[in-house]
Amino acid sequence: MKKTPTDIRLHSKSRLLEVTFTDETFMLPCEYLRVNSPSAEVKGHGPGQEVLQLSKEDVNIVSIEPVGNYAVRLIYTDSHSSGLYTWDYLYELGQNRYSKWRDYLGLLKDACHDREPQENDKYLT
Repeated sequence: MKKTPTDIRLHSKSRLLEVTFTDETFMLPCEYLRVNSPSAEVKGHGPGQEVLQLSKEDVNIVSIEPVGNYAVRLIYTDSHSSGLYTWDYLYELGQNRYSKWRDYLGLLKDACHDREPQENDKYLT
């Protein structure tokens, strides 16, 4: 079943994107969205080509651009703007935020990258 958000709101000061669907609302930190960008820069061009995103704790969204009736393009303060967040992908990111975040933190640890805990982490743990 296709999911379509009923509302998307950026809370710039807290660096959160609030995405509301008919059955659930997700508060998604900008850092989480950025490190899970569907772009080739992050996902690569095939399995095993993913690029671990480092030091994105302070990233924010500066613009949200609608793409047809199926997605948005998020423009970040680090100039990243490729990758389309489809409605289904945004819903998946919301539904799987705990496991995806845990996996990301594990990858950072494996890469010996230190990350200071952030206020927004409470939305992902």
